[in-house]
Amino acid sequence: MPKHLHIILIICLFSLLASSQDKNIFCNQLQALHNTVKKHHYQPKTINDSLSSHVFDLFLKSLDEDKRLFTKEDLKTFELDRYELDNYIEHNICFFIEKYTTTLSQRIETSKAILNDLRDETFDYSGKDTLRFKPESTFRYLKNEAAMKTYWSKRTRYNILYTLVENDSVLKHIKGDFKAREAELKPKLIQKEICQLEELQNRLGSVDNFVKEAFLNAYLHYQDPNSSFFNPTEKEMFENSLSNDQYSFGIITAKNDNGDIIIAHITPGSAAFNHGDFEVNDIIKSMKSDTEILETYCVSNEDVLAFTSNQNHHTMTFKIKKQNGTVKDIELTKTVTKIEENTVSGYIIESKSKMGYINITSFYSDFESPNGLGLANDVAKELYKLQKENIEGLILDLRFNGGGSMKEAIDLSGMFINRGPLSILKYSNGETTTIKDLNRGALFSKPIVVLVNNYSASASEFFAAAMQDYNRAIIVGATTHGKASAQVILPLAQDESLGYSKLTVEKFYRVTGKSHQSQGVIPDIILPSVYDDFKTQEQFEAFALQNDSIDGIRKFPKLKTLPINELKKRSQNRITNDIYFKAIQELNQLIIDNYFQIDTEYLLTLDNVYREMTSYRNQWKTINQPIDAHESNFMVKNSAFTKEVVSYNEDQKLINEALLKDIKQDIYIEEAQAILQDLLNLNPLN
Repeated sequence: MPKHLHIILIICLFSLLASSQDKNIFCNQLQALHNTVKKHHYQPKTINDSLSSHVFDLFLKSLDEDKRLFTKEDLKTFELDRYELDNYIEHNICFFIEKYTTTLSQRIETSKAILNDLRDETFDYSGKDTLRFKPESTFRYLKNEAAMKTYWSKRTRYNILYTLVENDSVLKHIKGDFKAREAELKPKLIQKEICQLEELQNRLGSVDNFVKEAFLNAYLHYQDPNSSFFNPTEKEMFENSLSNDQYSFGIITAKNDNGDIIIAHITPGSAAFNHGDFEVNDIIKSMKSDTEILETYCVSNEDVLAFTSNQNHHTMTFKIKKQNGTVKDIELTKTVTKIEENTVSGYIIESKSKMGYINITSFYSDFESPNGLGLANDVAKELYKLQKENIEGLILDLRFNGGGSMKEAIDLSGMFINRGPLSILKYSNGETTTIKDLNRGALFSKPIVVLVNNYSASASEFFAAAMQDYNRAIIVGATTHGKASAQVILPLAQDESLGYSKLTVEKFYRVTGKSHQSQGVIPDIILPSVYDDFKTQEQFEAFALQNDSIDGIRKFPKLKTLPINELKKRSQNRITNDIYFKAIQELNQLIIDNYFQIDTEYLLTLDNVYREMTSYRNQWKTINQPIDAHESNFMVKNSAFTKEVVSYNEDQKLINEALLKDIKQDIYIEEAQAILQDLLNLNPLN
């Protein structure tokens, strides 16, 4: 046998063994996931044709969300599995996944080839073709490859016209130099599309990994929208997001308009910060660990984040292109750094009365600490500083707070009530347990306003509901997300080789027995929101757990009823005549009309794209102008302690000034302050 043939046979045999091993891993993951769900999920779904059909739809949507890759012919082949997935899961049959990987890979390559061919095609902007914009829910799969060519041609031409208008708002300028500008822009935008397709090819390391994890997630998302699959790196990233300390390089990356991965932020005190050779806007060309290398060309920022977060990558060499054009190789080792987002600071708002303001972005915790000190402990420290300033009330801002540690939510709730039950937990077997604050006394007993919005979820809602049920605070803003379930991370095997499942294992109820699941915590005083009717809350998620109620606790030590009706009446009088809240409502309608409910058609010409873009842009600018110019009539400042700490660091001083400005310009904080002032006037001895 010739030597080269012998080598080829060895390579082929190795490839077959590797493929078989990958297939076995997926089989083992699927079986382990099935068993884990059946044993631990709060409400596991029956394995039947209904499950099969719904998982099938979720799976396809995750592979091709915009329906721009698969064709109707592909769908005919896939449809054979619609009512078979339950059988595959029950009997641990895994080969079905291969056709999805193969087809997706082929369609990506086909789309890349079509885009490459467009480089030499002379584009028609005369209006021969029509642009149609419609809601995502009405998207349909493309009929065949000819339809794919039409799609990519139209999309590329629209992107060129859109970018031309975006770069120069004067139509006369664009028309006067159209041919040269279009010729310069065309190859760049085609390459950008190809790059995005290659990002999909490189997602999670390969199309194969992406497709398999998409199926595991589809199976879990059918159980409920908050259950999901984590590979080891995703698990570490998730836990880091809920921690106040992070083992990291201290670099936050982003993708610029040219498709480069750049350093967007360097965390003060981190490894990158202390090294001194890293600068914001440096381009990262590659990253190399002991075992792997990641070239950043045509790679998503998410994959870059996953690579830097990988727990096995303790030391890496970054190939950096500096802004002066020089290229450097810099070795860096991770260190433990405090996460900037997961810290709280107290501020003083002063008008007729002196009030405290604390923005809580997440319910983070120190999972490594035996005491588990996190958010609640940090808030306690800030409250101590604020009370030294003799504040008469407090605003707690939970807008955009997606939750986190339930322990921190319990501890925070206990800081504002004397003692008593906070919530009722219900498990999959129907048993319940009452969560109580066992610490007598409150850390702060003066009036409180809690700000929430559509994106306040989970632990945020736990806290807001407890404060509302105890008449301890006025809840102000928009109806919250509606997530009243708790998740735990469970390994699929004794080691981490098969990954993890973040699984919903219990629901929590208010002390009254009512639930805010798929309903949200309804504020005492509702304020208009730019996110109203976006349908992003839990109730609009497929397969969300339903709202129900259980027997509540009849007697608990709630405080006397707050003057909600009078406060609501006074707030409504202010809002009705407020130009800023009127602008918010107009912005909300503009977004809904142009994104969520858009259904329009026009000819593909420069004039039409220019007209649509400038019309939307001018409306947005006109409506947003008063909001941008707004400045509240109260004073905002740091506590004496914080002011001294900030004065020692120039970077912190600049960040602090920006935060003070943001607070002063925020119309929701202004209205929360006015509501709190009304409460102080109506209830001075509360």
